[in-house]
Amino acid sequence: MQRKDIKIRSSEGKEFDCYLVTPDAAGKVPAIVLASAVHGVDRDMRALADEFAAQGYIAAAPDLFWRSVPGPLARDDDRTKTRSQPRLEKIKAGEADLADTLAEVRKLPQFNGRAAAMGFCYGGPYAILGPKRLGYAAGISCHGTQLLDYINELEGVSAPVCIIWGDQDHAAPAPVQEAYRAVPPRMKNVEVHIFPGVLHGYMMHGNAKAFSEETYRFSMSRALAILDGLRGAEREPLRKAS
Repeated sequence: MQRKDIKIRSSEGKEFDCYLVTPDAAGKVPAIVLASAVHGVDRDMRALADEFAAQGYIAAAPDLFWRSVPGPLARDDDRTKTRSQPRLEKIKAGEADLADTLAEVRKLPQFNGRAAAMGFCYGGPYAILGPKRLGYAAGISCHGTQLLDYINELEGVSAPVCIIWGDQDHAAPAPVQEAYRAVPPRMKNVEVHIFPGVLHGYMMHGNAKAFSEETYRFSMSRALAILDGLRGAEREPLRKAS
């Protein structure tokens, strides 16, 4: 696979950084765009992009914080809190970044035209907003935050959407999780999985307290299955809510 740090020309006329990994696979393949947590495109995000590329998919991880404090930040850096607020306003601005990143991916001859948005923590809402109005063919959220503000955005979405939390996630309390549990019975394109005993940040190897190997592997398997469904006309069957 080939790893690059590239610059993307934003629709606002400025540039932002993006980590782009293309696979060695022959032929055209789907892509996945990773919307990071408040720590930005750090070692964990790059490792996730590398893993998707190793499985044969294009992976891109844009810097969603280029307008304020760009680049990756350590977990104990207080700027992670300030650069992500006011949250709804920041997420709205980042919609353009997800759209601009997808436009950049479309330039790749290896891209088959179908991409998934995968969000972590802060980036979780893009798993819904991506398929809703940004041109993405699927969405996956892992320990996503602020998702109750976006539950109504699911209306009218027919693309696959997968939401995964741990039931000990302080950023997604029980009322939020229960609201999402009620969605799959009426929307067959949505799956919700909640793992007992799992904390917020379970996908991040760099978060030793929260990392959960089992939940990480499950989340990756669902993302890879959904991506496999974007290879052709057949959609990957959704897993039953758990």
